[in-house]
Amino acid sequence: MKLGVHIGYWGLGLSSENQLEIVQEAERLGYDSVWAAEAYGSDTATVLGWLAGQTTKIRLGSGIFQMPGRSAAMTAMTAATIDQLSNGRMICGIGSSGPQVAEGWHGQRFARQLQRTREYVAVLRMALARERVEFHGETIELPLPDGPGKALKLMIAPVQEQIPIYLAAIGPKNTSLAGEIADGWIPTLFSPEHISSFVQLLEEGAARGGRTLDGFDIAPVVNSYVSEDHEYARNLMRPGIALYVGGMGSRKQNFYNNVVQRYGFEAEAKEIQDLYLEGRKDEAAAAVPDALVDTVTLCGPRDVVRDRLAAYRRIFNYGGIPVPAGSRPNTDFHKLFAHFIHQVAKVNIGKYFGRIKCDRLP
Repeated sequence: MKLGVHIGYWGLGLSSENQLEIVQEAERLGYDSVWAAEAYGSDTATVLGWLAGQTTKIRLGSGIFQMPGRSAAMTAMTAATIDQLSNGRMICGIGSSGPQVAEGWHGQRFARQLQRTREYVAVLRMALARERVEFHGETIELPLPDGPGKALKLMIAPVQEQIPIYLAAIGPKNTSLAGEIADGWIPTLFSPEHISSFVQLLEEGAARGGRTLDGFDIAPVVNSYVSEDHEYARNLMRPGIALYVGGMGSRKQNFYNNVVQRYGFEAEAKEIQDLYLEGRKDEAAAAVPDALVDTVTLCGPRDVVRDRLAAYRRIFNYGGIPVPAGSRPNTDFHKLFAHFIHQVAKVNIGKYFGRIKCDRLP
């Protein structure tokens, strides 16, 4: 089981000094990776480039690069540059984002996402392999026809022979696609008790791609907070869960809401969504039940978190990405938590980030 730390969005909650201290402490403890996010504020690439120059061993993951915000070629350029800056430590996590951001911020239609993702990854791999990029798909055409464009190849070579590409996905079809075309899968609102249904989807995709899940990585994003006040810790988790279950999408289409329903919280998911879409966000957060918080996060007293973390260790030899949570940054707390998680996980530094052993799955 390997551990990473996610520092979230730049400028929201943690100062640059806080973030750097957390990352350098995680590296000292032997954490495998650090991840940075983007929505419509800070971008991920700049933060990872900044961290590349101030670390030496910890891997650098985009969690995630938004596909609507970058062409596949631009993502290849960015990943290759960070790989060079970090001497081969880049993990390229990508995802579709959502319709509000794709269409409202980037001006890209949120349509045909499965086909677009498939073609995006194909072009990304072609570019990173430094092949001349000529691609004629349904959503991507390179070079554009009947114009001056020509097939080009990436001018610089990544340090790694193959930069791993992880796909963030939550819907069944996208999860299956990750098993088919990606090197890893980044789930949100992950429940270790439901790993079998997720692996079934990944295996279906892998079979379509003519491969197995051997060497495939699962890197769940798990919000975490250690406190002897269990209710306080749970309350810190509720707003984020409510945002995803209630506000990430419409009543007609919200994959996060759907996955929580599949966990057995059908009525609760509907209530949270109704409240959130009515603008009653505090009430939506309050409606998140303790059982759901405990299912998808690591929070509460040390012994509770230790026992819960064991659920991840039982199902695959990789434990997830603990995300420090809290309304006010406390670097000493984050160091303590990093040390605590490291100790209870008994991390085996020699194994790859996110790797699962299929023969050890339930």
